[in-house]
Amino acid sequence: MIVFDLQCEPMGHRFEGWFGSSTDYEDQCARGLVSCPTCGSADVTKAVMAPNLGRKGNQLPVATARPAVPPQAATNLPLPPEAVAMFKAVAAMQAEAIKSSTWVGEKFADDARAMHYGEKDAAAIHGKATLDEARELIEEGIQVAPLLVPVIPPEEAN
Repeated sequence: MIVFDLQCEPMGHRFEGWFGSSTDYEDQCARGLVSCPTCGSADVTKAVMAPNLGRKGNQLPVATARPAVPPQAATNLPLPPEAVAMFKAVAAMQAEAIKSSTWVGEKFADDARAMHYGEKDAAAIHGKATLDEARELIEEGIQVAPLLVPVIPPEEAN
């Protein structure tokens, strides 16, 4: 996408236009598709605008009003109490839902598929699936959802 500052010639109204490319802008202007939103004039030209220059790769970003937090420090910041409470509530709801579900481990995709196609009795299950397996299940119309909190397999729980 490219953004141009535009101006209608009769009245001098300035406005912004978004186009796929410079060629798209020129093509739309030639066909009379670009018009001033204020007065409706199709006599529109590009207005003078400041170039958008990126900084060089060896330049530091411009300082912001608040001090920058180094990336390693950002991960060590404590969560607000509200966020901690929310995560605990989500984990408790998920744990309650899992109580009525069966762990199938690595066989999750196979078991979900077998249930969907009537080869196995339908039941609530949870387990492991790769991203590709999950995508394939969804493409087949099989309803799956990721667990929000990581689950420890029953044999690994202490």
